Formats: sequence, C-alpha cells, structure tokens
Amino acid sequence: MESAQQLQMVVAEVQAARQQVASLNAQVRELEGTVAAVKEQPEDMALHRQMGTILVEVKDREQLLSDLETTLTQMKSAVETMAKREAELVSTYEKLKQSLEG
Repeated sequence: MESAQQLQMVVAEVQAARQQVASLNAQVRELEGTVAAVKEQPEDMALHRQMGTILVEVKDREQLLSDLETTLTQMKSAVETMAKREAELVSTYEKLKQSLEG
C-alpha cells in the first residue's frame, strides 16, 4: 500500500507543479503585454505604476522598462525551473505506476 500512497502523493505534486507552470506562464504573458504597452506609449503621455493601492506617475521610463524586463527574465527562469520539476515528477510517476502494475 505504501507504493500506492507514494503514487497518490506524486500525482498531487504533478498537479500542483502544472498549476504553478500555468500560473507563471500567465504572468509571463501579462508582463510581455505590459512591456509592449510601455514601449508603444507615446513619450508625451504619462505612465503610471501601481504602488500598493495607489497609482504613481513614472518619471523614468527607461528604469521602468529595465525593471519590467528584469522581472520578465526572472519569471521565464522560474517557468523553466518549474517545467523541469514537473517533468521529473512525471518521470517518477511513470516509474511508480510501472512498479505497481508489474
């Protein structure tokens, strides 16, 4: 029965990893859209950034873009890490499944 419990735990971990990958991918797409919008915004129009519950006018567009792109790079790295973890878990799942069947 221990193997069956391990299999259930791995299944739960795979599901959690998949949810995290999906969530991170959604955040990456949102950030990519934000970067594109900032780049397309005319220079004579103000940009605002949310700080807690208020919006603050951005004075330094280049710094804002740099911050956004740094965050985007970090998010993409997190997606890669979680995707690798998910693949490892799926491999573990397959091995456990085979040992239970065999």
